[in-house]
Parts: sequence; structure tokens; C-alpha cells
Amino acid sequence: MTESNNQQRIDVTITYLEQTQRPVLPTPGRPPCKLALLRVENPPIHFYRYCYRLVGDPYNWVSRRRLDDEALSRIIHDPSVYIYVLYVDGAPGGFAEIDARNAENCDIKFFGLAPDFLGRGLGRYFLTNIVERAWSIGPKRVRLETCTLDHAAALPLYQKLGFRVYDRQAGVVELIDQPPAPL
Repeated sequence: MTESNNQQRIDVTITYLEQTQRPVLPTPGRPPCKLALLRVENPPIHFYRYCYRLVGDPYNWVSRRRLDDEALSRIIHDPSVYIYVLYVDGAPGGFAEIDARNAENCDIKFFGLAPDFLGRGLGRYFLTNIVERAWSIGPKRVRLETCTLDHAAALPLYQKLGFRVYDRQAGVVELIDQPPAPL
């Protein structure tokens, strides 16, 4: 870790993964709790930021935190961007974003569970559903990326669900010093 202009910089390895054909995924076992997976159409900016930070803060997700409301709105309110929230017993427990603005490549830009919901068997269930939704859009391939700051189970889960590594690159994450998202 290095510091530059009062910003902490962390070196990471970014792994790029893809599926070039729709996988035949086993139906995931439904975890023993009340679940709802809902698409959030035209989410209010504050709600999007809440979900993004709820899931991403433990892993230093910063890209969307750098965007002002207007720039973020142009992305998340695009009809080819799909935002999903996994509700667990009525509470937001997971967040995913599918970017289908490029007709050939459907990118799962963000995916994860809130810290309180880790280790409960929800990851495979949630990701299987998100992958199915991405393929239902009709792309030639579905892509996602992860880095060494993400949860240790992320990369193995992606590979178990049929994603193949197609590139690895060194990168740097500049941490933004902001308080945690309000609950």
C-alpha cells in the first residue's frame, strides 16, 4: 500500500472472466429463509448508493463512489442496465448490476452479498439467478471481473458456475476516505 496526495493506493490483481455460451447450471438449492430477488427499475440515487456501499464497502469498491449524481444517473437509469437486489427475510442482503449496453457482451459489473448474509449459502443461489438473467438478455458472452480485494470465495464461485479466466492484470485501487453508508 502506498499513499499519494492523502489517498491510499492498494495494488491489486484484476481477474477477468467470461462465459462464451450459456451454461447448464443446476437449480440452486433454495436457502432456508424468505427470499425475493427484485429488479429495481430507475432506482433513486440514494438507494443505489446505499446498496452499492452496503455490499461493496468491505471490499473497497470505489468506482461508483467517485461519480456525481448526474453521471451515476446516466448509467443506472439506462434501460440496458439492470439492477437487482436480493432481499433476505425482508432486508436487502445482496446487490447485482448487469450492464447490457453492449449488445455482444453482457457485463456483471457488480455482484455481492451484504456482510450480515455471508456464509448462509446465498452466494451460489444469487449468482445463479443473476447469470440466468444476464444470458436471457441475449449476449454472445457474459463477463465479470474480480480483484484480490474481493471476498476470497468470489473467484472460486465464479469458476464453479462456468466462468473462465481470459485475462489478469495488475491494477491500483485508490481508497476514498468516507464514512460508512448510513443504515
